[in-house]
Amino acid sequence: MAPRPAWSGYLKLSLVTCAIELSNVVTHAEKVSFHILNRKTGNRVRRVYVDQKSGKPLEEDEEVRGFEVGKDEFIRIEDEDIEAVQIESSHTLDLNGFVDKASIDQVYLDTPYYVSPADKVSEEAFAVIRDALAEKKMAGLARIVLYQRERPAVIEPFGKGMLLTTLRYGDTVRDASAIFADIQSAKLDGEMVELAEHIIDKKKAKFDTAKFRDRYEESLLELVRAKKAGRKAPKAKASPKPSNVVNLFDALKKSLNADDSKAGKASSKAPAKRAKTKAAPKRKSA
Repeated sequence: MAPRPAWSGYLKLSLVTCAIELSNVVTHAEKVSFHILNRKTGNRVRRVYVDQKSGKPLEEDEEVRGFEVGKDEFIRIEDEDIEAVQIESSHTLDLNGFVDKASIDQVYLDTPYYVSPADKVSEEAFAVIRDALAEKKMAGLARIVLYQRERPAVIEPFGKGMLLTTLRYGDTVRDASAIFADIQSAKLDGEMVELAEHIIDKKKAKFDTAKFRDRYEESLLELVRAKKAGRKAPKAKASPKPSNVVNLFDALKKSLNADDSKAGKASSKAPAKRAKTKAAPKRKSA
């Protein structure tokens, strides 16, 4: 069953328009989650809104949003009021600028969504926009209303579909220079940098998400299995805290030697290839 779209509307490039759907890239369906229980009865509990002054719980139809304009003074906002707030980006992604995706600083990239045509009629126009972006190696800039907020976004080709990534507003991103201001510039020993470069070279690898494991999630599942079986919860060994490096040069050399040692052990464990032996020549019969 296909996941429910996170957003549906139109993608527009000048006078070319097609119906599209956004789907969440990330799923949390398989994550371990816990319910809140009453410790005495074991029953599940639920959260309810209560009137701040009377303490009485509210039914869902008694709840209404309020915007505070003064101390204990609110303007009521109904659901239909919010639904009536419609701007173009509520339903249309208008590609109004194009950039090299690599030119966008990573700190501004927020949440990715898959973009696909919403119906057969839209597939041709969708493919035209996608392939034009791919040919020019560009990404389109647009705005989109998601979860009652308008967000800037960037759209780029992604396989047979496209990928939309919402962007953070500039005034919501902290200035890195303020965070790094106390880091002192140091005059580094070139040989130490070379040793660090050698370590990096030896640990080069291809990006492979299959090698990523959520070890914390696995530990939680093991905890649940142990509890279910009536066993004691497994206790993990505390990892030793790394100490501050006293001699950086020696630490780099030891790291490099340790990697060489690991590589040597790995190669020694590999099964040796059996040498091919030539068959003995047949003796000619007299």
